[in-house]
Amino acid sequence: MLNVTPPAFPAPGSQQRAAAGARSKVPLKPGRSLMDWIRLTKSGKDLTGLKGRLIEVTEDELSKHNKKEDCWICIRGFVYNVTPYMEYHPGGEDELMKAAGTDGTDLFDQVHRWVNYESMLKECLVGRMAVKPIAAPKGVLLEKKVQAASAKDLSPSYDWFQTDSLITIVIYTKQKDMNAELVIVDCQDKQLRGEIIMDDHSYLVEVGLDHEVSEDVAVNIAEKVGKVEIILNKKDNIHWKMLGQPWEGHNTFIKRTDRGLFYRKCKLVSKTEVTHDTKLFCLMLPKGTHLRVPTGQHVYLKQIIAGTEVVKPYTPVLPFLPLDFQEPPRHDGVHIYLMIKIYSHGLFTQALDHLQIGDCISVSNPEGNFKKSQVQASEDLLLLAGGTGFTPMVKLLNFALTEVSCLRTVKLIFFNKTEDDILWRNQLEQLALKDERFEVQFILSEPSKEWVGKQGKISSSLLSEFVKRKRRDSKVLICICGPAPFTEQGVQYLKDLGYSQEEIHAFTA
Repeated sequence: MLNVTPPAFPAPGSQQRAAAGARSKVPLKPGRSLMDWIRLTKSGKDLTGLKGRLIEVTEDELSKHNKKEDCWICIRGFVYNVTPYMEYHPGGEDELMKAAGTDGTDLFDQVHRWVNYESMLKECLVGRMAVKPIAAPKGVLLEKKVQAASAKDLSPSYDWFQTDSLITIVIYTKQKDMNAELVIVDCQDKQLRGEIIMDDHSYLVEVGLDHEVSEDVAVNIAEKVGKVEIILNKKDNIHWKMLGQPWEGHNTFIKRTDRGLFYRKCKLVSKTEVTHDTKLFCLMLPKGTHLRVPTGQHVYLKQIIAGTEVVKPYTPVLPFLPLDFQEPPRHDGVHIYLMIKIYSHGLFTQALDHLQIGDCISVSNPEGNFKKSQVQASEDLLLLAGGTGFTPMVKLLNFALTEVSCLRTVKLIFFNKTEDDILWRNQLEQLALKDERFEVQFILSEPSKEWVGKQGKISSSLLSEFVKRKRRDSKVLICICGPAPFTEQGVQYLKDLGYSQEEIHAFTA
C-alpha cells in the first residue's frame, strides 16, 4: 500500500505496534538486500544445518532453538531455520527473535500473512511439526455438535438454476447490507470462484464448471436480504447435469486469515508520469472478474523475480481527483489504478517499471480493516500523508466529499521533501477551491529558497498548529499514512495532543 519496502518475512511482534501504524525498518548492511538473499538461497549452501534432511520436530525440540545463532520458527506446521535470514530481515533481528523457538503463525497472520514465506524460506525448511495426540474431555463432543448445528443455521448456503442459455448460482448470505464491494467473482477457463466477504469471515463457492461459459459474468445483489446471484452465459445450449466439480475450499465459511489470498492476472493498459519518480499504472481486470476495491483497502501485486515470488502491497487510487465529486462510471469495476514510486535500487518497483503495455501482473483480492462507517460517524476528517502515503487518501477524499453529508471539514496535511515530490498538487489545489469544506496544507522538509509555504517534518508542535478540535465534544477521525517512522511518530504525537486511539486510523499493510 505504500512504496516503502516491507519485510520479505514479517516482523512477528509488530502487531503490538499496529496502533502506531506500521512495522519498524532497520538499515541493512551492504550485501544484505532482497536480491542478495535470493542469490544465497540459490547458491547451494546448506541453510538448515541438516545437510538436506527433513525431520519431524517436537515442541520440545523447537523450543531449544531460540537463540540468534540458532533460531527456528514454526509457521503453519512447518519449521524453518531463520538463522541465516537474520541479517536480511528488514524488520531487524529482534523482530524475528520474538517468535524464536515457538509457533509464530498467529503473529505472522496478524502482521503480514500475504508474504510468501514458503518461497522466501524454502531453503531454510527444517521439517514438519510432530502432531501430538489430544485427549478430548468428556462432554466436549456433544457441546461441539450443538455449536456446529447453530453455526450451520448462520452459515451462508448456495443453490444453482439453469435455463437454455444461462446458469445462475444463488448465494444466500443470511446477512443484511450486502453490497458489490463484498462480492468477488472470478470465472476463467471453466473455473468459477465466488467469495463473499462478511466482516472477518468469508464464504466461498469454488468449482470446476461442467461445461464452458462465455467470459461475461453478471452479478446481481439484493442488498437488504443478502442474496447474491452470479449469472453465467452457456456457450452451448445444453442441459447441465451438475454445476461442476467442487474444489477444496468449496462451500466453506471460515476466517479470512485462514483463507489464502487469491490472485488473478491483470493487463497493464497504461503508465503515465505523476512526478519525476512516481507513475500511475492502469491495470485492466479480466473479463470474467467482478471486483471492487473498497475505500481504504489495498491489493497485493505479485511478481516472480530471479525465480522467487515477491509480493508488495499498494492502495488503488482514482485516475484523477473528480472535481464534480462523481467517480467516473467507466472506471468502475474495469480498471485498477495504482500510484507507485519507482525506487532506483528497488528490486520490485524497477521490475514493475520495466513492464510493457499489454504485459500481465498478478493482483490479489482486497485486504484491509478500514471501514467507511468511521468517516460517516465523524464531523471533522483530518488526513496526514507522507509521500506516497497519499494513496489511501485519494478514494477517501472522494468518498468523504461525495457521500458523507455530516462532515463539516476535510483537511489534508501533506508532507513531502520538495515541491517536485508533491503528488497531484494542482488537482488538490483545484479541489480546495471547488469545495469550501476541503483544505490542503503542503509541508516540505527540503524546500527550495523560493518556497513560501510551511516547512519541517512531522512533529508535535507542527501538528498542534493544524490538528485542533473545533469543539471539545466534536467527532473527529484522523487518518495517517506514510513510511513507518512517519506513521509511528505521528500516532504518538496525536495521542500526546489528546486524541484517543478510536479517533486515529493508521493505514498499514
